[in-house]
Amino acid sequence: MASLLALLSSAMWGTADFFAGRLSKKHHPFAVLGFSQVIGLFVGILVLLVSGNWEGKVFGFDGFLIPGVLAGLFGYIGLACLYEGLSTGRMGVVSPISSLSTVIPLAYALITGDVLSSITLFGVVIALVGVFCASGPELSQGLPLKPILLALGAAAGFGLALTFIAIGSQSSALLTMVSMRAATFFVTMTLVIKFATMGNFSRKEMPVLIFIGAADFLANLLLGIACTKGLVSVSMVFGSLYPIATAVLAYKFLHERLLKVQYFGIALAVAGVSIISAF
Repeated sequence: MASLLALLSSAMWGTADFFAGRLSKKHHPFAVLGFSQVIGLFVGILVLLVSGNWEGKVFGFDGFLIPGVLAGLFGYIGLACLYEGLSTGRMGVVSPISSLSTVIPLAYALITGDVLSSITLFGVVIALVGVFCASGPELSQGLPLKPILLALGAAAGFGLALTFIAIGSQSSALLTMVSMRAATFFVTMTLVIKFATMGNFSRKEMPVLIFIGAADFLANLLLGIACTKGLVSVSMVFGSLYPIATAVLAYKFLHERLLKVQYFGIALAVAGVSIISAF
């Protein structure tokens, strides 16, 4: 069950990223991010009201509030680094390195008690290498310092956000995600006031924005639930496969050519997941 939820989470994340990327070509990326984060908060409140799931320890590091707020803030920092890095035009440098964010929650899970067999650990390594390759690493044009630093910042931000999602979800996955979106809501409102704009989206773009916000929130929620149903380490690895969904959608609908290394990466990731699932 945990693996299935995490895989579904990665599919939703990758799909949301695909549509967010398309919309960011017409609007500033932070406008797309901010608007979708606000929608995510409303979706979370709606799910909370419908489910009536208000139970969970609030305060303390083992509650949902502090980890949720930290997850939201670190996730926002990760996205800021990612967008700034991508603006340099070196997607083949930034995207693969940022995809290694899973190493942080994976290390946390192993340190705090997750035990993996040798064959499962081999599958984890294969899957992570596959995700890196599926992101299309640029290996032939050198490695400039600024994109690398920004990519490392994105990886650290995302990795810490995923770690705090896992921690908060032990108290309440849903309330952790709502706390996460509440934190990013205040950041978004601060930026809206500072720049005095809401992004100037058209009515036709609203359904896409709603989908991005809802899919991103639900992806976080499913991953959080997966962390409570099975090994955090395995859930995080399965949840990290989202770049594959984005690459496949870009190939399918935008006719973007996949590099040979991406085909190799997808095959490796599938092999890694198969090994983990089998053992």
